[in-house]
Amino acid sequence: MRSYVFLLVYLGLLVPALAQPFVGAMLWSWISFMNPHREVWGFATNLPYAMVIFIATAISCIIAKEPKRFEVNAVTVLLLLFGVFITFTTITGIGLQSVMWHRWNITIKTIIGALLVACLLTSRRRIHAMIWLMVISIGYYGVKGGIFTGMTGGGFRVVGPPDTIIADRNHIAVALLVTVPLMNYLRLQSKHYIIRVGLLAAAGLTLLGAIGSQSRGALVALAATAMVLWWRSKKKIVSALVLFGCIAAILAFMPDSWVQRMNTITNYEEDASAMGRVRIWTASWLLALQYPLTGVGFRAMYNQDIVNMVAPDVRARAVHSIYFEVLGEHGFIGFFIWIGMTIAGAIYAQRLMKLAKNRPELSWAGDLGRMVQVSIVAYLAGGTFLSLSYWDFYWAILLVTAAAYKIALAQVAAEAPARRQQPAGSGSWRRNTAAGAIKGATT
Repeated sequence: MRSYVFLLVYLGLLVPALAQPFVGAMLWSWISFMNPHREVWGFATNLPYAMVIFIATAISCIIAKEPKRFEVNAVTVLLLLFGVFITFTTITGIGLQSVMWHRWNITIKTIIGALLVACLLTSRRRIHAMIWLMVISIGYYGVKGGIFTGMTGGGFRVVGPPDTIIADRNHIAVALLVTVPLMNYLRLQSKHYIIRVGLLAAAGLTLLGAIGSQSRGALVALAATAMVLWWRSKKKIVSALVLFGCIAAILAFMPDSWVQRMNTITNYEEDASAMGRVRIWTASWLLALQYPLTGVGFRAMYNQDIVNMVAPDVRARAVHSIYFEVLGEHGFIGFFIWIGMTIAGAIYAQRLMKLAKNRPELSWAGDLGRMVQVSIVAYLAGGTFLSLSYWDFYWAILLVTAAAYKIALAQVAAEAPARRQQPAGSGSWRRNTAAGAIKGATT
């Protein structure tokens, strides 16, 4: 029954997507981020939903008159360049050809889809809608995981949807932590009290779900996220009390088995799993030094013969680090292109904050910039210990930030004449705007 309901919802959204490309972009993002078809059973589990909606959206982009354009910014250019470069490294890779091209096929489809969505992020409303979709897509698993952890007393592990990039408990934990700042952005921008309270509750359950994954990397990412979230908050004393209270309550709730597992962080030298990661990181680094321009190709670290070339005593396995994974698979050039997207996204976020300074009408841009920076830190900190290098959700955050900066910049340019024409005798434009903002905040 669940399969039929989901299929009807999907088909119902597919029809308007043929006339409105942005509807198609939202539907494609929902399928890609949340993988809702993994929550059903039967024949509807493995149908090619993403491919069908991508084709429908591409056709709609050609025939519809809806606003769309390819924005040339640092994130889109670097993502496009990364797609070209991984094609080259797959051709020159020394891994198993079938495995490399399979991973290339998945990654290149993700890049093309992300760039198509970026073309349709042409207004603040669309930016806001996309963030809502992202929060709902991952927040569903956060709320679900938080409730599960609460009902079981933290005795079982929270995992992600099966057969997806966030299926592993370490991956879903970082995904939840990356999403929490976006929840806070929506809370700051929501006018209705019930929605603000609901988002706050969802954020608390999502944090509990991340802790319930029992991922040690998630604990490290949580510490980094909490620190930056406090630093970027406007009311630091209140934020510190709320964050400390939430984290203390969650940690006190978890069972002794969870505490014992987290304590192994301090003596990682005695932990076989942790040392296995360190050794594969070393092998990946040595392979990058041996193949600095192109790396060894997708999934080469799973090949024992390739690992034996530089570290015969290391067992081939997942790299469990976004940094060493990209470095080993695509060399230093690929790594700098890949990390360049994050740097560009962080710069755009900082520019959003700077642009919004002393401009109440751009408070949304400032809040978005602050929260995006927190999400970036959560990803970079958590990604140190897991293989989540080609995650479309994270790339979407960077693309949304770049698009938001372009929209905010256009808004400032449009309002510049009004500032210059403001009569001197009636008070400055800035004072009037600030007074209006205060009045609106108190009503």
